[in-house]
Amino acid sequence: MLQGHQSWLFKNKPVILASATVGGPFEAEGTLAREIDILHDDIWLGQDSHEKAEVKLLEQACEKAIDKAGKKKEDVQFFLSGDLINQIYSSNFSARTLSIPFIGLFGACSSSMEGLALGAQLVDSGFAHLVLAATSSHNAAAEKQFRYPTEYGAQKPPTAQWTVTGAGAALLGREGEEGPRVTSATIGRVIDMGLSDPFNMGAAMAPAAVDTIEAHFRDMQRDSSYYDLIATGDLALVGHRIAVDLFKEHNIDVPEEKFTDCGLLIYKKEQPVMAGGSGCACSAMVTYGHFLNRMKKGELNKILIVATGALLSPLSVQQNETIPCIAHAVSIENH
Repeated sequence: MLQGHQSWLFKNKPVILASATVGGPFEAEGTLAREIDILHDDIWLGQDSHEKAEVKLLEQACEKAIDKAGKKKEDVQFFLSGDLINQIYSSNFSARTLSIPFIGLFGACSSSMEGLALGAQLVDSGFAHLVLAATSSHNAAAEKQFRYPTEYGAQKPPTAQWTVTGAGAALLGREGEEGPRVTSATIGRVIDMGLSDPFNMGAAMAPAAVDTIEAHFRDMQRDSSYYDLIATGDLALVGHRIAVDLFKEHNIDVPEEKFTDCGLLIYKKEQPVMAGGSGCACSAMVTYGHFLNRMKKGELNKILIVATGALLSPLSVQQNETIPCIAHAVSIENH
């Protein structure tokens, strides 16, 4: 049901039956490596292009999530997915392999929570019994499309972020074992503060994250005390600091010890990731792996995940456009 202006409250609280994550060799060296279901030691995954490798990452995450839930592909009514590659290449070709009715999404790095929110809406309303929500990204594929091919060896500024090579998937159902459930979602607005530097997307996305969190609190008539943890998708070091400052400026009480970012968690400090992680897989892997594991252990009971996306494209950069950004929030709770 509609809650406030831009939020949904899920009466039936769809359950996350299972989730799965897949990562590349750089992620295997990261902080959360032990919580990733499948790790690869080759960014090519035996394919002849990085884009095809990303398709494999996404297919594996989806198949693993379905298998962990004890289901078959034929049991799933809808597959919701999006990615960064032109015309959601990875999602389209994964859907071809999975052969599940497909709804393609594009929210850039916000696609993980966009898919989870829409999937929960389908299950909550009774229009589906099982929905698979997933997303992926690949460092080399994203660099080639949005910045420079990695073999070019371009120097990056410290504000730049490292696109995660990986994928994450969650299988949603209306009934199942007691566990993490999707209880609400807030759909974000497109916010553009006039920034145009594709090497500083954290700064561009931070205002959208804060706007969505503020809207979520207003619509749900709650504050940060309701949650054990609030995590943005991939603001990384620069965007996270800006978000903290914006909370203070807008008088939004979000304690710094309760507020984190997936781009700050996935890699070790000594890894050369500049400001931190980013990419569609960043929030998906941290949420569907690390955060859900903490919920299952009882360390967290109520979390708010705010996936952030920079809606730029090679064309918009070439035309000297600024970077419109968006953030979608989903609350997940133990019941």
